[in-house]
Amino acid sequence: MLSKNLAFLFLVFTSFLSHSQSGRIDEFGKPTQEELALKSYEAEPEAAGVVLYETGNYYAVSIIKKTAFRMVLEIHRKIKVFDVKKFGNSTIEIPYYVGNKFFPEEVIDYKAITHNGILQDAVPKESFYKVEKSKGREALTFTFPNVQNGSILEYKYTFVTPYLFDIKGWEFQNNLPTIYSFFQTVLPVNMKFNRVLYGPKKLDQHSNYIKKDDFLIPSNNAHLDSEVNIYVMKNIPSFEEEKFMLSRSNYVSRIAYEPISYKPFHGEEKVYSRSWKDVDYRFESRSDFGDQLNKNSYFRRKLPKEILNIEDDMERAKAVYGFIQNNYTWNGSYFNYGNEIKDSFKEKLGSVSDINLSLVNALEAANLHSKSVILSTRDNGLPTELYPVLSHFNYVLAVLMINNERILLDATDKQAPFGIIPFRALNVQGRVMNFKNGSYWMPIEPFEQNIHFANAQITAAADGVFSGKVSQASYGYIGLGKRNSIEEETLQEYIKTQEKDDAGIEIEAYQIEDLNAIEKPLKENYSVTIEPEIVGDKVILHPFFNKTYISENPFKMKERSYPMDFGYPFTNTYLVSIDLGNTYQVEQLPSSRSIKLPNDDGECSVTYVADGGKINIRFNMKLNAYRFPSDAYQSLKEFFGTMITMLKEESIVLKRI
Repeated sequence: MLSKNLAFLFLVFTSFLSHSQSGRIDEFGKPTQEELALKSYEAEPEAAGVVLYETGNYYAVSIIKKTAFRMVLEIHRKIKVFDVKKFGNSTIEIPYYVGNKFFPEEVIDYKAITHNGILQDAVPKESFYKVEKSKGREALTFTFPNVQNGSILEYKYTFVTPYLFDIKGWEFQNNLPTIYSFFQTVLPVNMKFNRVLYGPKKLDQHSNYIKKDDFLIPSNNAHLDSEVNIYVMKNIPSFEEEKFMLSRSNYVSRIAYEPISYKPFHGEEKVYSRSWKDVDYRFESRSDFGDQLNKNSYFRRKLPKEILNIEDDMERAKAVYGFIQNNYTWNGSYFNYGNEIKDSFKEKLGSVSDINLSLVNALEAANLHSKSVILSTRDNGLPTELYPVLSHFNYVLAVLMINNERILLDATDKQAPFGIIPFRALNVQGRVMNFKNGSYWMPIEPFEQNIHFANAQITAAADGVFSGKVSQASYGYIGLGKRNSIEEETLQEYIKTQEKDDAGIEIEAYQIEDLNAIEKPLKENYSVTIEPEIVGDKVILHPFFNKTYISENPFKMKERSYPMDFGYPFTNTYLVSIDLGNTYQVEQLPSSRSIKLPNDDGECSVTYVADGGKINIRFNMKLNAYRFPSDAYQSLKEFFGTMITMLKEESIVLKRI
């Protein structure tokens, strides 16, 4: 727990903040009559609730006896519930890090109340509990009691961290609309940050000023000036997440604090934001990065001679990739600071950086030209190009320069063929760390041949049942996704999932080919029996009965303010042949038709042909582009809506002969 000195300083400093901030101040536990009477939010009448008020006060506080200081964030939030069935925000989780037992983060001074008119239900202390998360993280969790339509949920807490530059900034935009959002920082002037506003909405208020002799230097009782920054946004629309997007942090309205430098109370200034030339030098001199790229001779001894003796450069590169891929098991971490990749190689277990820096060394050892690439994963956000911010980069790839092309490689996934990097790494661009000539940006482009192909041969029987065989092949990222699912579920569980009965459809004898031959497409074969729908003397048959690659329109909002990113282009093709024999004849076929996206970004078509007692159907959907601006939303929504209609809603009408 916190020392008494720190707790005392919290009281003093909180009192100071409550009088110094120029924004609105709401007293905890006392919602206004207007807030209690609010029935809906006019700007978004369909919203399940609205954030009435939220504040964040971030400041540094001295710990006198320890001659150190901590960063403190005080949160106060009030949320109005309009539709409790759709609300889904009654349980709150506050994450914090305890992985370093000498410098744990803490959450203190927490309380919460459910307001229903004049009635108040406080969350009792025993209902706040800690939940263990992965990798040294915990969360303080609680659930508001007695939540009803019209309730106001109010909570506050204080977050304390020893990590001085891990300022998360502030998100003004939430999954609910927000009426008033306030963020204030009061930081000693020896801590310098770039402050960057992201998202579409402008600030309603911003002010900053210097407060003289505000911060107590714990080592000698001297004082330092503090810089005060205040940010306010009002009437902020909700942010609704939808499929096929990069990290929400790229698009929500927020303020980010990116470290520039820190001057200790005694000592030289430490610079965090540098030129790329400085960053290159820093990476080259790091024991866990640059030093680990000087192990060529070690990997030359470890590579089998039969690999080193392969004459063709591309084939030798593929063999090196397979050697590293098969030697390692990924431990789930992106970076393993301070680790020797030789030790990881011996243990056959490592982080992303261990594995892919080993791959760079091994490729160089095999007389191939390779470099490391640093990047940010899709869920980590896009790094700024204005200046280097090292905290933006959380991942490492290898790039192979061969035959006048660049091939990105990642050996962490045992199911990934040569040249296919994991989906998590498909995040626009990365920085190639060329220590000799200087680093540079390189686009991260996906493998292009991503295909799902299905061929069904179906025959009608005299008893009215249709049966036959289906064969499928999945290439590229689609095949990789299936192989990863099989690895996670086990083959038996995967097959059981695929054989799960849909209404009127029975799948049996499911077989998978080339599961471990990752350079080949994954093949799936099965038998199918279909009982069609009977309406009077008509038989209704839905021809696309097998599990389709996309089964519903992923775009359902009225409009979308951020781009669509599929990660990679893909093609779906379904061929269906139905032999009606002497049992049925065609009464009605759906229309053959097609739809195209602008600029040849994609097309979708279906063709029905009835001839000689057979129906032949061809469906083809091709998405040539994989990144679309927000103004393409309506076109994509219509495109996928039409595609789902073709696949799911249009049927063949037959009658008995």
